[in-house]
Amino acid sequence: MTPKTEESGGGSGGARERGAPGSAALEERVTGALVGAAVGDALGGPVEGYSPDQILQRHGGRVHGIVGPWNGDDWRTARPIAPYHKGDGHVTDDTLMTHALIRVYTTVRDHLDAYALAGHLVPDLMTNPRWIPELEAEALPLQRLFLAEKWLVTRLHYGHVDPREAGVGNIVNCGAAMYMAPVGLVNAADPAAAYAEAIDLAGAHQSSYGREAAGVFAAAVAAACAPGATPDSVVAACLSLAKDGTRAAIEQVCEVASRHQDFESALAPLREAVAPYDTVGPDYRQPSLAARRPSRLHAIEELPVALGMVLVAGGDYRHAVLGAVNYGRDCDSIATMAGAVTGALGSAVPDEWSKRVAEASRLDLWSPATALTEVAREIFDKDVRRRRAHERAFAGLGVR
Repeated sequence: MTPKTEESGGGSGGARERGAPGSAALEERVTGALVGAAVGDALGGPVEGYSPDQILQRHGGRVHGIVGPWNGDDWRTARPIAPYHKGDGHVTDDTLMTHALIRVYTTVRDHLDAYALAGHLVPDLMTNPRWIPELEAEALPLQRLFLAEKWLVTRLHYGHVDPREAGVGNIVNCGAAMYMAPVGLVNAADPAAAYAEAIDLAGAHQSSYGREAAGVFAAAVAAACAPGATPDSVVAACLSLAKDGTRAAIEQVCEVASRHQDFESALAPLREAVAPYDTVGPDYRQPSLAARRPSRLHAIEELPVALGMVLVAGGDYRHAVLGAVNYGRDCDSIATMAGAVTGALGSAVPDEWSKRVAEASRLDLWSPATALTEVAREIFDKDVRRRRAHERAFAGLGVR
């Protein structure tokens, strides 16, 4: 058994005092969600792809904070991770894509659709070099993205496909969902609007249950921003909007999660609950033949498990994110989602984590939140004016 390498960030698999989500202003919700997502991403990155048992053996216990690369100093050459420096507080493509979407919002300064991804996101990924933490170099974001995200460039830039349909044919995974938190924040406290906008946006990237997950995750973040929101109210909002296998998976996983109050006891039960809906199969690194293909019966694994961990943690950021990290498999994305929801609920992101992730990744985690808050307020004002204009026009039709 390898000696422990994690820094103590507090938290455990056992019972603990929960930090109940409180009331917070818009900027606090946006900051909590975006910083929380980035920190969850960074914590989950080094153990992505492994099982809870493998994580336990590798780290001599559960991960309780920021840890180093799985293969230590051999990260540059050790497969299957090379050439990425996952660990030591480095964010992954989840955060890079989230920040890229925020840049689109700050450019357009209004609601987005699939054409916005084609007209703004894709050129940004292709032409603007940025610091890529996992490569420890400045490079085009496109060079870090997984094939499912490179699909955006292939279809929209080179294929000239209608952006609303470009996601058809891509592998079905969490690629679109993982960066949809900004959509929920722009539509704060309006889950239905967040769902609709994310479904439109994600059509350029994903189809089937991958696209559905993007819509439901955005709705979850929007619901978490509502005054008085709780983990239960977030899940209820998701279930009111989710369709097909995504809805069934969330319902089943969250029903199981409601029986647990610590992530240690929930790890295996949550996996068992989501397994019938997950097309990847038991071996994460060797997906089944049915993996990532369109289906109305299946769901991505990441979103239901993230919501389940939020329930298990009672909305507490630290506990939900550590549960997501120690779950393994695609745990950087699971922790990204759990971190966004609990951060939007108002649960504090530990300073010792956020400061180290910002420093290690050479990223300002707070400026994007400030910028998106300003844009969200502008969009809300536009929505009010549009709604009032519609009310006047409708009243002119003689309708009372």
